[in-house]
Amino acid sequence: MRGLSLKEAVGIIEATFAKAEQMKLRPLAAMVLDAGGRPKVFMKQDGASLMRYEISYGKAFAALAMGRSSKMVLQKSREKPMFMQNLLELADGPMFLEGGGQLIRDGETGEVVGAIGVTGDVNETDDESAIAGIHALGFKTDDDFEDRKANVKK
Repeated sequence: MRGLSLKEAVGIIEATFAKAEQMKLRPLAAMVLDAGGRPKVFMKQDGASLMRYEISYGKAFAALAMGRSSKMVLQKSREKPMFMQNLLELADGPMFLEGGGQLIRDGETGEVVGAIGVTGDVNETDDESAIAGIHALGFKTDDDFEDRKANVKK
């Protein structure tokens, strides 16, 4: 199993924040978890509001727990609320069901090496900045692999 280095995790967050600045987003916070769901790095921009640690952690953890972006976990909760209620009770970590949580996959093998949770702006731009941060370091997201995209009812 490939591990995510501290330097890579910091780089992903720095690139995430660079994209956020380019897009003129509200101040963000981001957390990168290792593949086992443990915090690797947390960073918060000046001016980011309270509880951003907990929210970013919950978005990244939800992505790891379900093997898909936190936006897709939210969709799953809408499709199968009883399943998600049970899952939330079983979870050994926080689960925040909003966009902004992305799996970090090895660029060659597709192996999950961690996850990032981004919070501070709207879900769509949290996701966009997270994806930019992942790509900037040569990693991939689920959407980069046709066979790994989440199955969601339309």
